[in-house]
Amino acid sequence: MSFLDVLYFIIPSAIFYASPLIFTAIGGVFSERSGVVNIGLEGLMVMGAFIGILFNLMFVDTFGSLTPWFALIAAMLVSGLFSVMHAVASISFRANQTISGVAINLLGVAIALFSVKMIYGKGQTDYIQERFIRFDIPLLSDIPIIGPMFFKDVYSTSILAVGVAVLAWFVIYKTPFGLRLRAVGEHPMAADTMGVNVTKMRYIAVILSGALAGIGGAVYAQSISGEFSHSTINGQGFMALAAMIFGKWHPLGALGAAIFFGFAQALSIVGGQIPYVDQVPPYFLHILPYVLTILAVAGFIGKANAPKASGIPYIKGKR
Repeated sequence: MSFLDVLYFIIPSAIFYASPLIFTAIGGVFSERSGVVNIGLEGLMVMGAFIGILFNLMFVDTFGSLTPWFALIAAMLVSGLFSVMHAVASISFRANQTISGVAINLLGVAIALFSVKMIYGKGQTDYIQERFIRFDIPLLSDIPIIGPMFFKDVYSTSILAVGVAVLAWFVIYKTPFGLRLRAVGEHPMAADTMGVNVTKMRYIAVILSGALAGIGGAVYAQSISGEFSHSTINGQGFMALAAMIFGKWHPLGALGAAIFFGFAQALSIVGGQIPYVDQVPPYFLHILPYVLTILAVAGFIGKANAPKASGIPYIKGKR
């Protein structure tokens, strides 16, 4: 296998595994840019994965090949609603945002696994029949070298993930909404003085983060695992959180960081089929994504400064 063959093999896999992380990391960017820390991305992903698989299994005969897309919408709506609990606790009740996020993680897993046990009588769901499919992008896939790497055997969810990252960058940095969002995350009192409704902006951002994390979970479940169990979402939410920090709270930075972590995940799964890499003991490859996550969060790879008001509840009129 030549070096080019290795790239043709590993790069599509890296983008494929990065897609759920991209959606969830972008959700985290929206929340933290508004000043609300969302540690609960893992729990929101779990809910998205559970609802995505459940909807897929229940409505596959109704929607046919479009079932994964409708399941994506269902997961987005449910996780968006689920994130309202974090918004109420963090914004309205001014609870500790880290503790609220941890509660969302625990609650998400508990509700999903209890529901699976009640519905299916076992610890996991059945396997879905309809998944997201791969396809070649016409014309672009014929470009020498680049075509087979980026445009051959592409998942539609991968294209959607990159599109969402670019759209998020445009919304946050080029629109009045984005300006208000960044203002309430940097200096909420100044934003409030200028007539921006801080509470409303933060609620919108947290619900957006929940919706995007739900999409991330549903994409992972319907394209990678094919079912839902206790190990379906196993640290992906925390990886997405790390990608957001590694990407310095910037949508395109989070996109790049998510692809980096996706590469590590792909290497841990398909590394045994790559020359030289197959000589590395498998357990080293399996822990690689988590080691990189710890290094990124610990700040070994570039210093990152969070929005100034991140994690600080806003009390109107308090100086």
